[in-house]
Amino acid sequence: MMDLNFSVTLNAPEGELAVIRARGADAGSFLQGQLTQDVLLMKTDEARLAAWCSAKGRMLASFIVLKLSSEEFLLILSRDLLAATLKRLKMFVLRAKCELADITGEISIEGVAGSAARNLTDTMNTIALRADSMPANGSFDTEIVVLLPPVHMNGTSVPRALRIRASAPAVNANREQTQAWCALEIASGIARLSAAVSEAFVPQMLNYESVGGVNFKKGCYPGQEVVARSQFRGTLKRRAYIATSASELQAGQEVFDSREPDQPCGQIAQAAVHPAGGYIAIVSMQISAHDGPALHASSASGALLQLHTLPYELLADV
Repeated sequence: MMDLNFSVTLNAPEGELAVIRARGADAGSFLQGQLTQDVLLMKTDEARLAAWCSAKGRMLASFIVLKLSSEEFLLILSRDLLAATLKRLKMFVLRAKCELADITGEISIEGVAGSAARNLTDTMNTIALRADSMPANGSFDTEIVVLLPPVHMNGTSVPRALRIRASAPAVNANREQTQAWCALEIASGIARLSAAVSEAFVPQMLNYESVGGVNFKKGCYPGQEVVARSQFRGTLKRRAYIATSASELQAGQEVFDSREPDQPCGQIAQAAVHPAGGYIAIVSMQISAHDGPALHASSASGALLQLHTLPYELLADV
């Protein structure tokens, strides 16, 4: 069983994360018109979860959005979505005074877990909050710490934080610790979208409205009508759940209900090696399959999945 007290660079050349900077007089209004989050209501040095959707309401990418000032934001996303996301976002800037740039190699993002994260928390004299209100502390000229919701794993509560510094990332990332960080992400019940599942889910299929990643009171953004209709017309048929398996799991794998072996009931959104052995994943699937006798990955006879309780309450559709 791996020690869950560690710090690992997440944006190393072969790391999990990348960073897009949006800067300019219109940076806030531009992002406001693109993301599911109300970035204009965010306070300086505040971080929130957000999705960027297609016109059909399908998530193209997910972000942790960090507001450095009214004219500068950082968008933290999966590295394998960086190129496509940056290219497509730039298409919508048009005449807006907003410069979008990949600054992944200019800053360092560390995932800090366990006692190391607790020490950061104690130093800042603050507490970890829900994902929809992640406090950040410090100055980007030196260091910013974003507190993430703690997770329960291996029988204990594990504090988590992102430490962002204005320096080049480490050349190499510890693979075992990176996998452990991804496992902690998954245990939080908040999926980080990757290329394998881009455009696979409406935000509610990953519970984003239940963890503050969707603001239903803000103005228009791509896919807003679809997202709102899913929420307010009682059409939510899929939700995200945490699952474990003794066998290997991967993002993009289909999930099957043993009662209907001929057609998938869902899909794995994110997966990682579990620090205690086996694999852990976030599964987006039909709500009706939750209470089924058995769930399997890849096929009706594939890896057996065991579901676990989410660490937050699901908001009901209206």
